[in-house]
Amino acid sequence: MKFELSQLKFNEQGLIPAVAQDFESGTVLMLAWMNLDSIRQTLTTKRVTYWSRSRSTLWEKGATSGHTQELIEFRYDCDNDAILVLVNQAGAACHTNRISCFFNKLVNENESIILE
Repeated sequence: MKFELSQLKFNEQGLIPAVAQDFESGTVLMLAWMNLDSIRQTLTTKRVTYWSRSRSTLWEKGATSGHTQELIEFRYDCDNDAILVLVNQAGAACHTNRISCFFNKLVNENESIILE
């Protein structure tokens, strides 16, 4: 079955959520947004490119930091409304200089939730 990018379901702003996952380790690295142009650029260059909502421009991951993402696989979910990019991550994925943006954890301790 042939899949066309036009089958992806973008939100009202023309964006779709994209989860980046390390191809080797399986670590979930980050969540960002893509639009049709960033998807096309990613598929063409194999360097993952997102849409920066704060700057309203394309953002190639690692262009300034050197913490690049090389595209290994491009996947989409069963509803066509979310993307998973499997990548080779060079350096930290998070702007806090951690490997993953998902380093915060809620812990339930004596009926209060503690952020670790």
